[in-house]
Amino acid sequence: MGIIASLIVGALCGYIAGQVMHVQGGLLFNIILGIVGGFVGGLLFGLIGVSFHGIIGSIICGVLGSCILIWVVKKIRK
Repeated sequence: MGIIASLIVGALCGYIAGQVMHVQGGLLFNIILGIVGGFVGGLLFGLIGVSFHGIIGSIICGVLGSCILIWVVKKIRK
């Protein structure tokens, strides 16, 4: 996937995860959250043997990874 497509998918994943987990952030925050969340999701799901393919799979993986990332950060902050 190209850089621009990755940024768009990352921003979308970060936005969706922010809405699901009730976190407010700007565009840059959403992009970073989505990209890191996609990495976290890919790593965690790869460990259990689940793989996602295509743009929809990337979005699902990114959103789930971002939600997990937000949840962990919220637990650490408490």
